[in-house]
Amino acid sequence: MHGTYHPQDAFSCNPNDSTFFNLSADTEMKLAALQAKLNQKLGPEYISTRPGGNGMKLTYTEGWKVINLANEVFGFNGWSTAVVNVTCDFADCDPNTQRYTVGIAAIVRVTLRDGVYHEDIGYGTIENCKGKGAAFDKCRKEAVTDGLKRALRNFGNLLGNCLYDKEYTREIQKIKPPPPVS
Repeated sequence: MHGTYHPQDAFSCNPNDSTFFNLSADTEMKLAALQAKLNQKLGPEYISTRPGGNGMKLTYTEGWKVINLANEVFGFNGWSTAVVNVTCDFADCDPNTQRYTVGIAAIVRVTLRDGVYHEDIGYGTIENCKGKGAAFDKCRKEAVTDGLKRALRNFGNLLGNCLYDKEYTREIQKIKPPPPVS
């Protein structure tokens, strides 16, 4: 019937079908190896904790650790970051103490060599800071690092997405990390 869509008439749109992306066997193998690496979860040596609300422990990975992991996974020249936007949500100065409370949001993009990218938002805050410049400096850095970590986690468990799995974080906290290699 004219003007009616029939699935059998369409070309294959199955992303698991290599002809969809027109990939060589070598490229398919490289992507599969990369995906297998990204599917792994972080070991206890990459995970830190800090107090959260209601007596809970929050798990996170430090910025330098996730940057090192991204360098290991993608290569030092296989990925890049860009700060897409920075917004100051508030900057208040207490007239009595002349101390600053600031909140800044940043959108960060992580782009791989092949052009694939993920963006996410990060946030930085400080309360009761002596100097205005120091308050803005700390908040911008914190917001960008947070946005970077959040953007990287979109690539897979190995880059931090596993930290959103509450069962995993509960179990991994029970494991003592190995001593650092010197």
